[in-house]
Amino acid sequence: MQELKDFGKIEFVRNKRAKRVSVKIKSDGLKVSMPYHVNKSDVIDFLLSKKNEILRKQQKVQKKKLKLQIIPDNNIQTLTFSIKVIPTNRQDLFFSLRNQVLSIEVPQDADMLSDDVQEACWEGINHFLKKESKRVLTQRVFELAKQHNFKVLDVKIQSSKTRWGSCSQKRSINLSFYLMLLPMHLIDYVILHELCHTREMNHGTAFWKLMDQVTNNQSNALKKELKKYEIP
Repeated sequence: MQELKDFGKIEFVRNKRAKRVSVKIKSDGLKVSMPYHVNKSDVIDFLLSKKNEILRKQQKVQKKKLKLQIIPDNNIQTLTFSIKVIPTNRQDLFFSLRNQVLSIEVPQDADMLSDDVQEACWEGINHFLKKESKRVLTQRVFELAKQHNFKVLDVKIQSSKTRWGSCSQKRSINLSFYLMLLPMHLIDYVILHELCHTREMNHGTAFWKLMDQVTNNQSNALKKELKKYEIP
């Protein structure tokens, strides 16, 4: 069907555990997971009914991919290490973190722009982001908590791609290890945001007044700056 070609390559997968249709939007296509009782023709009709929305999301994915592509010429800097891609004679990927440089050795003939290679690279990078974030971000939470007289019971590092951080009713703070891709002042902003939630669980007037107190009245400017960044 000609209209489906606009989405790129579509992979349809039957899943015994699936209770509903789910669509993973990739830069070069779609991955559609569906229960066995669902007709493929109905799924295609659904995709076409959401065509404009899906194409808009694909464009966002493509822009994000260009910005955070793991390729030799793209210098990505995290809070504690830079990422360097090295083509070699290896048959697989190899990761090594030394002297604040994460080296990724890749086969010389690897298609670095393919989704599979990019996902494999990010899987390795995420391992080190999580390891470093546990070392750095956890300590930073308690430093800022002590500085501004907040009480924190626990800090957890997660792989969240939907939010930078969160705070539970029990004063447990959750942080995405992707925070390591932000500059330090924005990391502090996110941490302070969650620390303020240990006193004010909503985003009412009292919360933003507290945020201004701990950010020298810069909460609004920092909030706008953070919106320029996306979780990969």
